[in-house]
Amino acid sequence: MADPRFFDNRGPFTLATVCERVGVPVPEGADATAPIADVASLSGAVRSHLTFFTGEKPSLEFNQTVAGFCFVSASVKLKAPEHTVLIPVPSVQHAFVTAAELFYPDWNCFSGPFNPGIDPSAKIGDNVKIGAGVVVGPGAEIGDDSHIGPNTVIGRGVAIGRGCMIAGNTVIVCAFVGDHVSILAGAQIGQPGFGFAPTPAGHVKIPQLGRVIVQDKVEIGACTTIDRGALGDTVIGEGTKIDNLVQIGHNSQIGRHCIIVSQVGISGSTELGDFVVLAGQVGISDHTKIGSGARLGGKAGTLMGQVVEGGRDYGGIPAKPVREWLRELSAVGALIRKPKRGG
Repeated sequence: MADPRFFDNRGPFTLATVCERVGVPVPEGADATAPIADVASLSGAVRSHLTFFTGEKPSLEFNQTVAGFCFVSASVKLKAPEHTVLIPVPSVQHAFVTAAELFYPDWNCFSGPFNPGIDPSAKIGDNVKIGAGVVVGPGAEIGDDSHIGPNTVIGRGVAIGRGCMIAGNTVIVCAFVGDHVSILAGAQIGQPGFGFAPTPAGHVKIPQLGRVIVQDKVEIGACTTIDRGALGDTVIGEGTKIDNLVQIGHNSQIGRHCIIVSQVGISGSTELGDFVVLAGQVGISDHTKIGSGARLGGKAGTLMGQVVEGGRDYGGIPAKPVREWLRELSAVGALIRKPKRGG
């Protein structure tokens, strides 16, 4: 379910309207006039919401959903959870894109509209300093004692906490920023995540209807990008420090007091525990889970879905406990140096 501070919902629509737009019949026995109020994730949906499931076998999340309607693949047979109408479609991903754009046709309008300068509906706290060329969108809020550098854009509905330092040429949309946060020049917070559905004619952008939540006392480096979630939130935990030129993908969950050094790339739906350290140029594949206190050395990387145990040091690709990784490097070096037998 998209946050109405950032996105305008054109619904509700009837089940028949949604099915017609997607190009499938209304499921047998379902009420074609049933209203659908919104799209949402499996876990976030309620009875009036439409969600989707791409798996071939029921997951715990699927079995526990209370969504009223759910896209599923027509090629698999699934038992519907209680109160849920399953809508078989040829491609779940493409059906959801079509439905989401029905509800939110303007989802990618950069969280506008914008008026020059500060919108009259924005709320500006006491002792706020705003540089030249700053644009503050409708309904945005800036807390007491915060500083906004020149040519920065604060999008519609964005909330900036107290005592924040936002440097120049920064863009913040679809985001809530806590107290005493520092964001250095050129950072991009809340841009749409990188998600596409392939078609024979090319790639179709998947609507990104989530948010970025930046908790208190976070520092975000220059030219770092943090993408908003697809349906849920991208979260940066309290006290985390992020260097320059870091990329954090949509729906990632970063714990408290992490250290993320320059040129790290974190793919979508990654989970970092508390006090994780990622050294320079570490690469994290999507759906990775890294336990609290883990430390990954420079240029280390993970495989998709890898689980990294907390409280240990890691190196290499895929990331392994550092002593194991060094032993493997030594063994490979020994094999290379080993003289060939004569013959």
